[in-house]
Amino acid sequence: MRKKQCFVVAANWKMFKSPLESEKFLNEFMSFQKDFSNKVQNLFFVPAMNLAAVATILKGTPILWGAQNIHYESEGAFTGENSPKVLKEMGAQICLIGHSERRTLFFETDELCAKKVKAAQGLGLAPMICVGESLSERKSGKTFQIITEQLRNSLKLFDPKKKFYLAYEPVWAIGTGQVATSKEAQEAHLILRNELKDIMGEQGADATPILYGGSVKPENAQELSDQDQIDGFLIGGASLKIESLVQIAKVKI
Repeated sequence: MRKKQCFVVAANWKMFKSPLESEKFLNEFMSFQKDFSNKVQNLFFVPAMNLAAVATILKGTPILWGAQNIHYESEGAFTGENSPKVLKEMGAQICLIGHSERRTLFFETDELCAKKVKAAQGLGLAPMICVGESLSERKSGKTFQIITEQLRNSLKLFDPKKKFYLAYEPVWAIGTGQVATSKEAQEAHLILRNELKDIMGEQGADATPILYGGSVKPENAQELSDQDQIDGFLIGGASLKIESLVQIAKVKI
């Protein structure tokens, strides 16, 4: 059994919360920070219009934060996009890339994700790359094929010497009422870990945090976290309330 590093609990607020709501939430959340010690690393992916407020609130704290999306260019005529250069200058450490909603609703491709990964790493941002299969793909036995193709294609331009995270989010288990079992999640994570070993060697693969992001809740967090290939969670709906997020974060304490 591989030895886990610090357990990662990443909140993805999607298009929820205003700057004032973010400030209130994070100030309250930080009152629990002492409970997490060095066992849990908390991350927050916040809406673009909240970034300035969050930068001020979390400056100098151990909590990492970043954007839910970036462009692959540092600047230019790209109306409505987020500059990774500006994000870095604001103090962010991370960014989300290839989330299932970006792929399905905004038609982002693996090739686009690869360019964003390169841009993020080039500026010192740690990308969290999301991969996952749909229900029809799982039912047709294509899980292995889909997630390994997404992984390899999204890493075509990456620097293995620089920090990055990976998140497995089975699209069929997000907001559908269907939940992946711990066995199913472990199996997918092991597939991804072995693929990383082939891409960057065993040491690099073992050091790369792979998070699970399929409707994580306080009720299933403990069992999922006990799987040796799951290094943390990427949490959507359950991260919007202090109580549920703290409960999830405390499963490894």
